[in-house]
Amino acid sequence: MTATENVTAAPPAATFTDAMSRLVSGLAVVTTRQSGGRPCGLLVSSICSYSVDPPSVLVVVDHASRCREPLTHCAEFGVHVLGSAQERTARTFASRGADKFADIAWEWDGAVPRLCAAPIYLRCTVTAMFDHGDHTILIGEVTRTEVREAEPLVFYRRLFDWRLRGNGVRQL
Repeated sequence: MTATENVTAAPPAATFTDAMSRLVSGLAVVTTRQSGGRPCGLLVSSICSYSVDPPSVLVVVDHASRCREPLTHCAEFGVHVLGSAQERTARTFASRGADKFADIAWEWDGAVPRLCAAPIYLRCTVTAMFDHGDHTILIGEVTRTEVREAEPLVFYRRLFDWRLRGNGVRQL
């Protein structure tokens, strides 16, 4: 074993979670309309481009999330990739707050709540969905895209106050 290896006797789930916390990812808020007409949204780090033709994204939602039920019954959802200036938005949508939209500028885009300040917005139509383990995987075909230049908000080691700077990443 080298000096940089860290082998632990922790349970496999804890070891896996720790290992995955070291995978750098962007952060996005996923939104949809609840059955009563109110918006709902949650912060996700498990999101990726899934297909170029047709343009599609893959989003992973924890079964414990209060937005899982609306997302598994919706026809459309929104993906809002957050910029470095949106740490407060990330914290709001990561929380279990009752009204996450109260202090956020947003508007309806058809049936999808759209966060006004997000540098990247994708409106998606659900094309596939399946459960795996303790999560639901949604695949959405992108029907609308808006892109504005902004530095990304980066998630690393369970923190979302990292910023890209020059040739590296540093924590603020």
